[in-house]
Amino acid sequence: MLIGEVSRRSGVSARMLRHYESLGLVRPSGRTGSGYREYSAQDIRRIFHIESLRSLGLSLREIGRALDDPGFAPSALVDDLVRRTGERIAAETELLTRLRRIDAADPADWEGVLHVVSLLQALGSQSADTRQRAALSSVDRVPVPVEALVDAVLGETDPVVAGALRWALARSGDGGQELLAEGLGSPEAAVRKRAVQSLAELPGAGATARLREALTSPDEVVRRQAALALGTRGAAEAVPTLIGMIVEGGNDTDAADALSELASDAATADRIAAGLVDRLARSTTGAGARGRLTQALAGIPGTTASHALVELSHDEDRAVSLTAAYLLRLRDTR
Repeated sequence: MLIGEVSRRSGVSARMLRHYESLGLVRPSGRTGSGYREYSAQDIRRIFHIESLRSLGLSLREIGRALDDPGFAPSALVDDLVRRTGERIAAETELLTRLRRIDAADPADWEGVLHVVSLLQALGSQSADTRQRAALSSVDRVPVPVEALVDAVLGETDPVVAGALRWALARSGDGGQELLAEGLGSPEAAVRKRAVQSLAELPGAGATARLREALTSPDEVVRRQAALALGTRGAAEAVPTLIGMIVEGGNDTDAADALSELASDAATADRIAAGLVDRLARSTTGAGARGRLTQALAGIPGTTASHALVELSHDEDRAVSLTAAYLLRLRDTR
């Protein structure tokens, strides 16, 4: 078969076939009387083998070695191809992400594009100071896309830089809520904690709704952080979790303060007081927890809390009774 026919059947150009021949990859088995290259069926099979290996990303040198070395073991080469392909995909994915973020920023000119690129690079810097400056400047001129800020804050380990990133995120609009909510489901506990901390600093009803959902998280840290944030937002759904924190002794002072903020109306104050009293009455509540629950009643206004403190002032646990009596005296002087 002549080179033109081989080219038509294989899809490989005549020029490429000659290039293969010059590299020694394919050697036509014969020549016609007129000197034209003549390819045998075996030559054509070799051409298809070359094209198949090229489709895997092998170089022509690697293809030659694979086809001509009888002792060649493909496993090492395939492993290397897997590694190189993974690296290339990761690099292309990173580039695509960066381009999408530049596009999301909608810069008006090349100066704006360069500004966004500079900030994106700074957010990924090894220097904490550089990352912090980038976070603080991200709200100026062309803002950094929310996705970039969320990625940065979820991955930030420096508490100072993380605070600056949360500040920038809170001023970037509502777009980060969905992404932070996804962070609550991360397999990494540190990422989940950063996600709920960031949601806690976002204003608006959307962030509050996400925090309400976080109250059912299997992660105790997420539940506690969500409850504390909801307490400052007046969300009564946080009350059971906050009372549980007081019982368990985790952030109990903060939880008591949050309950005090929630007790701004009589109905909620009575509900909180009733919840505290209920936990005090349980036989499974230890002495330390009973003391903390009694102290928490100090910040709850209303008759239910006052009556509870009167009863507790006669409690058989002397530490509880003394605490309750002291709190009653404080209430009387107000």
